Amino acid sequence: MGTDALDLLMPEPYKIKAVEPIRMLTRPERSKRLAEAGYNTFLLRSEDVTIDLLTDSGTNAMTDRQWAALMMGDEAYAGSASFERFAKAVSDVYGYPFVVPTHQGRGAEHLLSKSLITPGDTVPGNMYFTTTRLHQELAGARFEDVIIDEAHDPAADHPFKGNVDLKKFAALVKRVGAERVPYITVGCPVNLAGGQPVSLENLREVAQFCRSKKIMLVIDGARAVENAFFIQEREKACRGWSVARILKEMCALADTISVSAKKDLYVNIGGFLATRDEALFKKAAELCVVYEGLHTYGGLAGRDLEAMAVGAREMVQDEWVAHRVAQVRYLGARLEERGIPIVKPVGGHGVFVDAKAFLPHLGPEDLIAQSLAAWIYEDSGVRGMERGVVSAGRDEKGRNRPVKLELVRLTLPRRVYTQTHLDFVAAGIAKTWERRMELPGLRFVSEPKMLRFFQSRFAPAKVASGRR
Repeated sequence: MGTDALDLLMPEPYKIKAVEPIRMLTRPERSKRLAEAGYNTFLLRSEDVTIDLLTDSGTNAMTDRQWAALMMGDEAYAGSASFERFAKAVSDVYGYPFVVPTHQGRGAEHLLSKSLITPGDTVPGNMYFTTTRLHQELAGARFEDVIIDEAHDPAADHPFKGNVDLKKFAALVKRVGAERVPYITVGCPVNLAGGQPVSLENLREVAQFCRSKKIMLVIDGARAVENAFFIQEREKACRGWSVARILKEMCALADTISVSAKKDLYVNIGGFLATRDEALFKKAAELCVVYEGLHTYGGLAGRDLEAMAVGAREMVQDEWVAHRVAQVRYLGARLEERGIPIVKPVGGHGVFVDAKAFLPHLGPEDLIAQSLAAWIYEDSGVRGMERGVVSAGRDEKGRNRPVKLELVRLTLPRRVYTQTHLDFVAAGIAKTWERRMELPGLRFVSEPKMLRFFQSRFAPAKVASGRR
């Protein structure tokens, strides 16, 4: 074990009360399951996966207090006390007076897009996120990326690679007119850039510009607690501040936040849209009744609201998020020890392997990141996911959207895996690294029109082309 990895070790701030067995297949068995799944890690069965790093969304372990809170769920259809406790927690932790619960984060994105977008609008953001952009496009808007250039360079060692480029943002507004930019979505942190954070200083600058142009500032806050941790660590003006205080400061700058509670709040289902704009709240609440359920439960059971209320208060405890980030950094250090190329700096929710650098002999037509994710599973049973051209989808002319980053995301569920599990992951990916120049690319066999990375099926290039 390298010194760097040792320096990142810290004890888990919890004890384990329950365990779930892990099934370990042989390599021939994994090869068979991979082919049956069409070489798409999303189509693998959970029971065939040894270490599941597909996502941290809804895959976390809840605390004993959250489990206890489930028993307090008020399952009344209307006027539920569980909603009142949840709304109070959102107000206390995030600082927003109005909240609409949803079944998960994309439900909040849907309500936001339908409430604010007029067909023909342009919605900027600091790099796209798949479901966010799709909801904007379905509402008739066009997405435009205004992130700083460093975000597209895996090796760039910038402390806040998620920052909005104010010059790009201003140029966009000047070109299309402020009246056609209903809001900007600022991911804090930016998932597709490798979990890269936004500085509080940059967020203040964006907020000031938005106010001057009457443009709403919306935070994608699925992992805002991790962003707050990086601000605490890297922004001099905020050293000594608690994560809770920084999160409040971030939210004070934004009009609205959309949250997938399945990340920061540790729960297995749930999300919400919170705002201080009463007009938006009323519109979103109205649409919630149509698409999600009554605006006080949003497609969730009362017990889910209770678990979110507890999770919101627990997530801002400094030791929880510090350990979370330390685990991710530990895995990153173990991979770097083996020479495996990853996105730097390591983000807060996962390690992103640079698939282009890992498989330099493959070209864009080989679906590089999708291929690497498949071969990693075959070698070790570790399930990651593609973040590259497959996730980017096709443009209005049916062409693959070009991407600068081809990444395999290894996302750590919160409080689920131990250091030994992460050592296993690093050793397994090292096996794939050793045979990297032998690995073929993939080709599409089938793909849905929208969010194709979830359901597409693939085949190795030589098989797909009929050459065996």
